[in-house]
Amino acid sequence: MATSAFFIPCVNLMGAGCLQQAVETMRGYGYRKVLMVTDTGLVKTGLAGRVTELLGGVGIATVLFDGVHPNPTTANVGAGLALLREHDCDAVVSLGGGSPHDCAKGIALVAANGGKIQDYEGVDKSAKPQLPLVAINTTAGTASEMTRFCIITDESRHIKMAIVDKHTTPVLSVNDPETMAGMPASLTAATGMDALTHAVEAYVSTIATPITDACALKAVTLIAGHLRRAVRNGLDMEAREQMAYAQFLAGMAFNNASLGYVHAMAHQLGGFYDLPHGVCNAVLLPHVQVFNAKAAGQRLADVGAALGVAANAEAAIAAIRQLAADVGIPAGLTQLGVKEEDIPELAANALKDACGLTNPIQASHDEICAIFKAAL
Repeated sequence: MATSAFFIPCVNLMGAGCLQQAVETMRGYGYRKVLMVTDTGLVKTGLAGRVTELLGGVGIATVLFDGVHPNPTTANVGAGLALLREHDCDAVVSLGGGSPHDCAKGIALVAANGGKIQDYEGVDKSAKPQLPLVAINTTAGTASEMTRFCIITDESRHIKMAIVDKHTTPVLSVNDPETMAGMPASLTAATGMDALTHAVEAYVSTIATPITDACALKAVTLIAGHLRRAVRNGLDMEAREQMAYAQFLAGMAFNNASLGYVHAMAHQLGGFYDLPHGVCNAVLLPHVQVFNAKAAGQRLADVGAALGVAANAEAAIAAIRQLAADVGIPAGLTQLGVKEEDIPELAANALKDACGLTNPIQASHDEICAIFKAAL
């Protein structure tokens, strides 16, 4: 049997009120001044200010970088890195969802290894660990707060670069559902479906293990039971907490079993059209699983059982479609502005992106084109 590795941050804090515990933990790490990487939305809500105040209370100064785009870019990484160097920060704190976390990983990786973020596209291209990163999560979907994946848009090529590197794993992840209560319904839906995509793709992966399988199926069950509730009522703290656990479990699964064509294709949509990643995943997920069912029918049957429907691939795919519809995901890519004439280029780039992924069937360019067209 092949050997396997399991990557996860050293410390992971979960549950209501754990943000305060995280700050105390950071004091123990001896940080003097941190670069906080976030977006303007979290500054406006006051959450960035609250975290800054908590850090100040334990003697840690904060330098704010709130220039992260929804699809973080190479320019975002460069701007954050310049600010970090200007103020001589000794650690990075990311506050938000996948966008701030990924941007912060890029900043911390280049700060420690030099060069530019494009140098690290691919798998394990860095020589040494990034600057220490603490990831405070405010969404329940990407799991970027605990993974070794970093997705950055290269504006010059109009693509999303996949940086998969053990050195980008944060030293501490924080999932306090109290920081997620203000998420709007649309973001709750998109990030929740992103988590479901992570779980399903990890479960049908060609390098899945019993550990990743257990994480993936439990994540699917929690999402099926709590995503609709979290979308319906953002102040349902039980649903929020269970979705935080679900997305973390899904992250544990895909961080170690990798992903498949849903992500390879969604990355192209995000890079080409600047579309929200979770929504693209949600639209593509059932279409890719129709393709995967030829080789992973039994695995998808297990997903159906975890979703609470019949244990067969067809029921699983139908349940995924129904969940997406129930939480308000658009029915097709056309509603997102995707054009059929762009599909050949999107498919070609998706195949390049998929080189390091673990889809159960290897697709041709024509087959990827067909999946894109079915999803229109």
